[in-house]
Amino acid sequence: MIAPEPLTEVEDKDMKLIAAMSGGVDSAVAAARAKEAGHEVIGVHLALSKNPKKYRSGARGCCTIEDSHDARRAADVIGIPFYIWDMSDEFHENVVENFLAEYAAGNTPNPCLRCNEKIKFAAVLDRAKAMGFDQVVTGHYAQTRDIDGQRLLYRAVDSGKDQSYVLAVLNQEQINGAHFPLGDTTKDNVRLEAKSRGLSVALKPDSHDICFVPSGDNAGWLRERLGSQVGDIVDEAGNKLGEHNGAYTFTIGQRRGLALSVPEKTGEPRYVLKVEPVNNRVVVGVKADLAIHEVSGLSPIWCGPKPSGQKSGFIQVRAHGSAHSCKYFLDESGPLPELKAIVDQPIYGLATGQAMVIYDGDRVVGSATITGTK
Repeated sequence: MIAPEPLTEVEDKDMKLIAAMSGGVDSAVAAARAKEAGHEVIGVHLALSKNPKKYRSGARGCCTIEDSHDARRAADVIGIPFYIWDMSDEFHENVVENFLAEYAAGNTPNPCLRCNEKIKFAAVLDRAKAMGFDQVVTGHYAQTRDIDGQRLLYRAVDSGKDQSYVLAVLNQEQINGAHFPLGDTTKDNVRLEAKSRGLSVALKPDSHDICFVPSGDNAGWLRERLGSQVGDIVDEAGNKLGEHNGAYTFTIGQRRGLALSVPEKTGEPRYVLKVEPVNNRVVVGVKADLAIHEVSGLSPIWCGPKPSGQKSGFIQVRAHGSAHSCKYFLDESGPLPELKAIVDQPIYGLATGQAMVIYDGDRVVGSATITGTK
């Protein structure tokens, strides 16, 4: 889905902006564009760990000592003041601890969404506002547009790099406080621009995976902190097929790492269907058993007008996944409002704890954390 015409990031002149600089090419070019547009800009790198050496080094992270040095060098080239803000306590409480708690409960969280929601566009924006700044500039690939006095969130022009999914946790106040200069540009052109500006990060690889898991071994990292306890792997009838060392290390839709000794009668591969942390059990079945037709999430966040009645749109359930056509509506009959989406074609391998993001074309309607599927 591509917008019928490019959407231009709203440019209010003479703003005071905080540029969140991760040390990567995107945030560096975003800061440079903001400065070039005539705004007063200071660069800020977020220190997210008391001991950065524990976080992933090299090109796979975004929170290391190397990254802070890269951010400082970029700020020097751009010609803006640069500071490091210690957000390690906020990050540990709102992102790391949440990650552990969600996995312990049998869910599959997305820490990047929590970081955007709780750190980059909550803690940082709050501090920026208290200091008299207007907005926070980031290198995210997304766009905003003012319509009828309301700032709305849209997909980026570069569909392969679009990050509107991980920004769909932002409420209206946070969208108003966000500035995304790269939404109308492809990643290839951002790298070319960085090179032309003399930024040493022009060819720096993108960050990947989870910054606070140094080894990249999520299951091992979880096992070290939540312990290891042998449990059963069973089929839907409760027949034992094998054992595991911790149900929380599995996620719905997982195929690899099951090490089952009893093959499926049809010869089909088995997938994780359920994770039951209370009895430390993992339930498996064939791919057809993973089919989901309805998705629901409590307490949705709206990135624009709150919808009324049933609407047609699209649902996305993974950061770089496909958008699925659906009918969506807000169910307010229970104690908490619930966003529900009925998909036209089944979705496979969907876990609670993931985010469901609803789109009206390329506009982000809102999001919710998935709490139920059918």
